[in-house]
Amino acid sequence: MARPRTFDEERALDAAIWAFWVKGYEATSTQDLCSATGLGRSSIYNTFSSKHELFTRALARYMDVMTAGQVAVLEQVERPAMERLRALFDVVIDGEFERRVEGRSVGCLTVNTTVEIASRDPEVAALLARDLERRLASFRGVIEAGQRAGEISTARDADSLARFINAVIGGMRVSAQGGADRAVLESVADTALTALA
Repeated sequence: MARPRTFDEERALDAAIWAFWVKGYEATSTQDLCSATGLGRSSIYNTFSSKHELFTRALARYMDVMTAGQVAVLEQVERPAMERLRALFDVVIDGEFERRVEGRSVGCLTVNTTVEIASRDPEVAALLARDLERRLASFRGVIEAGQRAGEISTARDADSLARFINAVIGGMRVSAQGGADRAVLESVADTALTALA
């Protein structure tokens, strides 16, 4: 008879998220995961079967939480579109300065994973593509609302502007990892908003 699990799987996933976020997929060892989660190797492998499965589940959980937070900001329909986009940039900037290791931002697990392994891992690439589409749909929605209200330029279509916002956010996250300070990121956000007006 199998013994019941004596740990919280969601807490283990959250701990694994941080381990992968700080070191990346390939540099995170099984021992790193044991240390982060407080689980032994057998518990990790009995529950998740492989480092890759643990990573994909941790990545999916990370994206669900982070994207839900961004979408919630953008769906505050009582606020003007440009205010919602400003609030989104503020959330991104605040996040970069809340999660730091040795004085540097850890960036975004989604961006880091896209750069590190998406081109070589179809399963991870599919997870990232689904998350990207969810974010782009949310960006498009707020941009279309802003265009209808006359706040956002109609010189470009909403899809192009949504991709622009996504690229700006990704660039801000990489800049923060490289050591950019809050003033630099705020300037980038201001420039992006000016470009949309």
